Amino acid sequence: MELRGVAWGFSVALALVCGVRWPPAHSSILAPDNEVPLRPSVGLEEGRVTTVALPKGRTRRLYFTLKKKAVMMAVTVSPCDAPLEWSLTSRTIKDRPLKSLPWITKMSMPEVWWRGPGSEDKMYSYTGNAMDTYTGPPHAAASIYILRLRSKEEDTRAEVYLHVGPGTSGAFPQLPADPRVHVLGVGMTSVTLSWEPSPSLARKGYDYCVLVNPDHNYPSMCAAREGPWKDKDAGKPQGRGAGRKGGSGKGTGSWPPSEDRWRGPQQRRKAPGGETRPASRGPALRDGDADPPCACRGAENVCTVSELLPEIQYYFDVFAVDAANGTSAAYTGTFARTHEEARPAVAALREGELRWVAFRGDAPAHAEAQLFSFRPRGWQRNGLLTLQSCGGGSSEGQRAKVTVSTKGRVLSSQALGADLVQIWLHGSSSYLVHLERDAAPPGAAGGGGGGGGGLRVKMQTSSAYHRMGAPSLPSTLQIKSFKRLRSCSSVTLAWMGTEERSLYCIYRRMLPEGDGDGTAPAAPCLGPESRPGTEQVLCKYFQELNPRRAVTTAVIGGLEPGRAYVFDVYLMRRWGIAVKYVSKTVRTRKEC
Repeated sequence: MELRGVAWGFSVALALVCGVRWPPAHSSILAPDNEVPLRPSVGLEEGRVTTVALPKGRTRRLYFTLKKKAVMMAVTVSPCDAPLEWSLTSRTIKDRPLKSLPWITKMSMPEVWWRGPGSEDKMYSYTGNAMDTYTGPPHAAASIYILRLRSKEEDTRAEVYLHVGPGTSGAFPQLPADPRVHVLGVGMTSVTLSWEPSPSLARKGYDYCVLVNPDHNYPSMCAAREGPWKDKDAGKPQGRGAGRKGGSGKGTGSWPPSEDRWRGPQQRRKAPGGETRPASRGPALRDGDADPPCACRGAENVCTVSELLPEIQYYFDVFAVDAANGTSAAYTGTFARTHEEARPAVAALREGELRWVAFRGDAPAHAEAQLFSFRPRGWQRNGLLTLQSCGGGSSEGQRAKVTVSTKGRVLSSQALGADLVQIWLHGSSSYLVHLERDAAPPGAAGGGGGGGGGLRVKMQTSSAYHRMGAPSLPSTLQIKSFKRLRSCSSVTLAWMGTEERSLYCIYRRMLPEGDGDGTAPAAPCLGPESRPGTEQVLCKYFQELNPRRAVTTAVIGGLEPGRAYVFDVYLMRRWGIAVKYVSKTVRTRKEC
């Protein structure tokens, strides 16, 4: 072991002293076989779409050579989504490398040419994210052509195609003189588009693919395919359910169904078992890319995009796609805003206004829904909404429903009947009142009341400046009469009041001869405003702090002996509808 070490050291020392014999120098000398080239190159093949990955800030070089007989060449570069800087250069070398050197055959020929002396002439350059083509004759003295590509903003990709010879390559679809997408019509859930046909359509079976999304237009199909992935990596919400301007959120749209996206009829093939499978998407699409919704519609250049949301701005792109080469060309996209959804008119409720809302009853409930708005006065923003259902004879089995909301938040939702409903409004500058006809549960009848062919609702709104809540109501609305206190010309009535100071008014109506003494039909919607002044008997204020003892009485005189009278008591309020007690029928004594 020690002898081997001594021998190895002696050999190294001898080599250093005597020197090593190196190969003779040449103008195109190369590094050893295991050296990694400083500027690796890729050869650009003629007649084939080459996909090039472009890391941010790094220049990629592609080289190609032309035959001496070539009279015309065309180089097409199609960026994916980020702007590119690309240039085409011809390089003429002074001395061609010696092909007889054994190590030259193991290295790439462009590396040999770049290391040797020579001159370069810049033929063309372009900066942008649109597909661009250089067309021209070959350079007379060029030995090699170099295509340099660089992306300064982000990692991206590009498609490159070399065509040698006269005429167009046909690898990429051609766009018409007017490459814009036009909007023919806009609806609430649909938009109709049109565009000029591609000149390539006469030669090959191209597809027109239409893409819709609520974010922005895409410069290429590659950008449209990678857009959802970049949004996901950036933490942006995906899909329209993530938000809306609405939401309008946003993300890629949802038209058309996923099985029709990106593929036309000629892009599908039959599997051995008869199952239809999608064809290859071409070199620009990496494995695992999620397709945004896009419909390929064959040769049709008019398309109606449907199933959109109302009042949302959408962006529309059209791509001419060559299924054979896997290439595409993007038209100049457009945008349109769908019409707003049809909404019922909103009527403003005025301060203290008594409004009647009628429902026919022969139309669907949703068709008769009505909307009202109310703005309380005063800085307290307090208000009171009172409602009462007044159903007619044909409204049995029906009832009304009220929903009060503010700023999209529901405050109250309840059914309306013959009883008075009070809804206290507080804390907002405006309120939305939604009235609709609602079917009552089986076996239930509509609120009784005066005649009428349909269902009606009595409604009133008032601003309650200094109140802290809705006014209290009597514990019962029954009126009591006392037989012992009846006479031939007078009766005594009693009813429950409230702990608040309120005004109570009594009305009377004499029944015709021959009518019974039973209770008259209830008419809860018959208010004091509809009673003639001759029927009013008296009005009085009453207040009792103890609700259990809040009983007040009144003696009604000036009556005729032996006649039946219908008495009504109304609780007159500063805010809201007057509260009507249940009518009471009393007959005076015939003999006293």
